[in-house]
Amino acid sequence: METTQLQASRAINQAVEKATQLDVNANISVLDSFGHLKSFLRMDNAYLGSIDVSMGKAKTAMLFRMNSEAVGEFLNPENKTYGLVNTSGGLVGFKGGMPIKSQGNIVGYIGVSGGSPEQDFEIAAAGSNI
Repeated sequence: METTQLQASRAINQAVEKATQLDVNANISVLDSFGHLKSFLRMDNAYLGSIDVSMGKAKTAMLFRMNSEAVGEFLNPENKTYGLVNTSGGLVGFKGGMPIKSQGNIVGYIGVSGGSPEQDFEIAAAGSNI
């Protein structure tokens, strides 16, 4: 399913609203259902270093169709999956990336970086249900 501009805008706007409530300056990436960048916003004063992290979280969620922290469980050293983190151009296995759903269907992926992992999760979650 193709991700529409309206869906991407809705996800970004909902995420920005939550980031503002949490007083977090975040980078927010939205990928379409095929993994291509559909929309991006760097809030004022958001860290430049978090741009790639937000995109990596969204990409990780897209590649496995699950939250980035769930992928992170596979990346734990005790699972003996050495090198997996370096596949597909790099995986980001901590909170802040997840599928965007509309009426129960995945329509895209969101990645957020700029706050703590918990804050990034809350911001992404706010933009994940449109």
